Amino acid sequence: MTKTALEGLRVLDLSTLFSAPQIGAMLGDFGADVVQLELPAGDPLRRLGLSRAGRSLPFAMVGRNKRCITLDLDLPEGRELFARLVDHADVLVENWPQSTLERWGATWPELSRRNPRLVVVSVSGFGRTGPYAERSGAGTLAEAFAGLTHMTGEAEGPPMLTSLPVGDILTAVVGVVGTLAACYHRDARGGQGQHVDVSMYEPVLELLSGAFAAWDGVGPPPMRNGSRVAGGVPRNVYRAGDDRWLVVSATTDAQAGRVLGLLGRDTAEDRERFGASEARIAHADELDTLVAEWIVARSRQEALEAFAEQRVPAGPVNDLADLLADPHVRARGSLQVVDDEALGAVTLVGPAPRLEGTPGRIRHLGPALGAHNAEVYADWLSLDEAGLADLRARGVV
Repeated sequence: MTKTALEGLRVLDLSTLFSAPQIGAMLGDFGADVVQLELPAGDPLRRLGLSRAGRSLPFAMVGRNKRCITLDLDLPEGRELFARLVDHADVLVENWPQSTLERWGATWPELSRRNPRLVVVSVSGFGRTGPYAERSGAGTLAEAFAGLTHMTGEAEGPPMLTSLPVGDILTAVVGVVGTLAACYHRDARGGQGQHVDVSMYEPVLELLSGAFAAWDGVGPPPMRNGSRVAGGVPRNVYRAGDDRWLVVSATTDAQAGRVLGLLGRDTAEDRERFGASEARIAHADELDTLVAEWIVARSRQEALEAFAEQRVPAGPVNDLADLLADPHVRARGSLQVVDDEALGAVTLVGPAPRLEGTPGRIRHLGPALGAHNAEVYADWLSLDEAGLADLRARGVV
């Protein structure tokens, strides 16, 4: 059997909904033993979003590769069992309000005293410090607060939210980075566990790094500009003659020079107007119009082939059907179909990045509520069936 990169890493996932549980799912992709601990009512995500055969498809995705157990943390017996689980965990992921964590005895100081090696990953809208620490958060709020919504949309139009959960996914990716960095410090450098404080707005803020670096802080702040980027021309979405769309990003002087050759505008005058970056920015509308007119006179495939021949970065605007059929996506297994007994075939994005020696894989979708109670309580706490039956009868699990 192929080894996994995170084999032996025990992760107790005490989080709910989307962004924080996605951290556990991604760690599970690479072999961590991820146990999602749910209250008896179950994660609210089990009742949200599109469903199939009575089961939530979003939960099937973020619950992948996890074992699911139930535990009532509002009961003293539940909190005792939770403390014992913490003793055996390497990582704990949570996204609860501070007041709830205090009620459960699950704050960072309490957890670290009990298990000094524990890495605790806390996900919240605004982080665990600062004047907004107690505010509720969500991916949508993070996108708006961190400036992404302001920078998205047409120049003369209103700000726009993205159509996808960008804030949630970015939060999860940063959470995984923080988890692995803390584990490396502990396991390879002889350190102890630590608190990983993941706000949802700061990963989104990273997208605006270039805008902040270029702004002097005095004049008007950068604005949304459709599909363009400040300081890069030509870069846009273009409609081809067959009513299909493509993107071009030819922002270096060398790339722009090759575009001028394709357009038949490779004269001394054209190079003076469009050859250097500063000149192109000054004449951005004119150059963008020339590129758009050249593309719309051709089919998308013809335009893409011409750009590729001249080594100009260009590519199709794919929809989901295009991606499912794309030979490169299929060859790399970037999308994977996972069969589930209840849900049938579900298409998920495959684990990334690719590790040659210890690749990630999706073993199963999110399981039923409490599906692994007997298995996990036996594995982690050596509880026998009689002990588990007693806990079940008293409503602890």
